[in-house]
Amino acid sequence: MVKEIEPNQTTRAAAFELWMSAPNPMVTFFKTINVTRLVKLSKKNKLKFNMLLDYCIGKAAAGIKEFYILPVGNKLMQYDTIAVNTIVKNKDGEVSSCDILFNNDLAKFNQDYLQYTSQVAETCENRDLTESMVIGTSAIVNVEIDGAVGMNSGIFNNPFILWGRYKKSMFKYTLALSFQFHHTQMDGAHAGSFLANLQKEIDCLTK
Repeated sequence: MVKEIEPNQTTRAAAFELWMSAPNPMVTFFKTINVTRLVKLSKKNKLKFNMLLDYCIGKAAAGIKEFYILPVGNKLMQYDTIAVNTIVKNKDGEVSSCDILFNNDLAKFNQDYLQYTSQVAETCENRDLTESMVIGTSAIVNVEIDGAVGMNSGIFNNPFILWGRYKKSMFKYTLALSFQFHHTQMDGAHAGSFLANLQKEIDCLTK
């Protein structure tokens, strides 16, 4: 469920006034995370690495209340659920967009991930969950990158995470990613907490 809320009745009232009309209200953080746990679980259990990372992203965001609100147009909207978006290479060799509702149950999230990404790849039709606050992601897995700054379209204000290929050192695997967010939705402290949560969820993940 999604509903419009009055900004002055939320903790984001001042941010709404400051940033909704700003020429560029988007902020980008860069972070290198340790993904050794995900790589090992992926190989051991034959699970997709990106699915595991998407799951940890959803879990890390679920405990931060700012992720449940989003500026849309000139309004502030509140959501009951969070979804994670993934980009899918479809049967025509192009890309399609697939939203996966976050579920705290990893097995269920994995089932949904496999079902809907396969469906989107076959139909070449985007799967959009408009009733959920969607965290966008994009994986450029054939190159090593340190991150990227997304565009400020003025249309899509959703938080967005981008990563490339993980790097292997002698004892661990690391992944550089970028996290872009709208300053009306959250401050730097909230973004920092999310990234810290993400590393925690990765390190604690079990299967």
